[in-house]
Amino acid sequence: MEPRLSLLTLGVADLARSTAFYEALGWQRRVAQADGVAFFQLGPMALSLFPRTDLAADAGVAPSGSGFAGFALAHNLRTRPEVDAAVTRMIAAGATLVRAPHDQPWGGYSGYIADPDGFLWELAWNPGFPLGENGELTLPA
Repeated sequence: MEPRLSLLTLGVADLARSTAFYEALGWQRRVAQADGVAFFQLGPMALSLFPRTDLAADAGVAPSGSGFAGFALAHNLRTRPEVDAAVTRMIAAGATLVRAPHDQPWGGYSGYIADPDGFLWELAWNPGFPLGENGELTLPA
């Protein structure tokens, strides 16, 4: 199996609200004719937004559940000021500040927001994980 993540699907409470949030970040919706789902190209992978009940039904599981889901999405940036700007932009688009950006013991700088459905996003600058010109993260060997 190739080490790759192709599509990340978030089960959302209100598809229109969540779509508007990500569009407010400047992300462009793709496959606009698809009913009941929103897709966004994220470099070599994609994000999809799908109603939570529909996603649960598709997987054959109960849609209930709340609290910490055990994961966070991460968006790495090139500088500390870019982290602050991204947090500010996401809050303006409808996110909630969870933890303000701060210096990290691992040498970087990061903070957390929650999107309108409570999904955690870490906004981070990590000097040990350089980003290419196209935004691709390269892990050190």
